[in-house]
Amino acid sequence: MAQGARIELLRDDDGRIVGADCITGEGWRLSDCSLGVFKALKRRRFIASTGGGPYRITRLGAASLRSQLDNRTTARAW
Repeated sequence: MAQGARIELLRDDDGRIVGADCITGEGWRLSDCSLGVFKALKRRRFIASTGGGPYRITRLGAASLRSQLDNRTTARAW
């Protein structure tokens, strides 16, 4: 999230939220993002939407993230 990712909500015909897609800054879709993750991030105010756009990380969210040695790489090459 801290490197330009966004969360786009999936809605049904009545406008209710039925899912969430996390899209990285490079355009990849994250498979571990769910509606539960979205609700937890929103409840803690780590993400927010401005002007009806997708949800992005807030200053509080960025400050609350644990720093990692290399947070761009999630898989280790053996």
